[in-house]
Amino acid sequence: MEPHTESPVQFRKLIYEHYRLHGRALPWRLTWDPYCVFVSEIMLQQTQVRRVLEKYGEFIGAFPDFPALAGAPLARVLSLWQGMGYNRRALWLKEGAIAVMERFSGSLPQSPGVLATLPGIGSATAASIAAFAFNEPTVFIETNIRTVFIHFFFHNADEVRDSQILPLVARTLDRRDPRTWYYALMDYGTMLKKEGEKGHRRSAGYRTQSRFHGSDRQVRGAILKLLVEKKALPEAALIDLVRSPEEKVRKNLGDLQREGFVRESEEGYTIV
Repeated sequence: MEPHTESPVQFRKLIYEHYRLHGRALPWRLTWDPYCVFVSEIMLQQTQVRRVLEKYGEFIGAFPDFPALAGAPLARVLSLWQGMGYNRRALWLKEGAIAVMERFSGSLPQSPGVLATLPGIGSATAASIAAFAFNEPTVFIETNIRTVFIHFFFHNADEVRDSQILPLVARTLDRRDPRTWYYALMDYGTMLKKEGEKGHRRSAGYRTQSRFHGSDRQVRGAILKLLVEKKALPEAALIDLVRSPEEKVRKNLGDLQREGFVRESEEGYTIV
């Protein structure tokens, strides 16, 4: 199905009007510090804004810049990350900070192509960091932006592909102020969802989240939480405390070792 034709000027006017009246003053929007943008964009991957708000200030307070995060013990980073889920992102943040210090003399690169070479940063996140940290007129999609464009341009269409949406994002982009424009789009998408709009479910890429209880993600999180609290535990103690099948705990311990989270020593397993 072809998208409905909307005037870019009228579309932007409507989105900006809503933002003027209802825009959210989120803490990472109130700074141009590339480091703060970098942290917030990784935090916001797969996590609701309200949960990020609970952690962001404490995290920035503990690790205020790239040198502080790069030099921090991983156990300390993970301890402040507890409750956010997807602990891999905490490792990516630390590894990304190390890469910025070693490869770019402590300054976050502005190019989306270069940003995408940092750990855990795909093309969309690289583009969003460039837009929000440097006001670069990049083109990207995230869930709220996707909701807005499906709502306005794909009435009653199903299986809408991002490849259909991206040209519309480019055509309607406010290239003079992409940072504010994307904030406005995201807030409009948030409003639509609160009002019951389910446009994002008509995306070809929409998937329901897999069950957490009993998943590898739950086991990994439990292992890391225990090691953050206890400092070191032998395998037998972890198997007992995690309360999951022995083979599942062993499998996830092996995965965490390979990924650089934990190591085995004489005292047992510890955070790297």
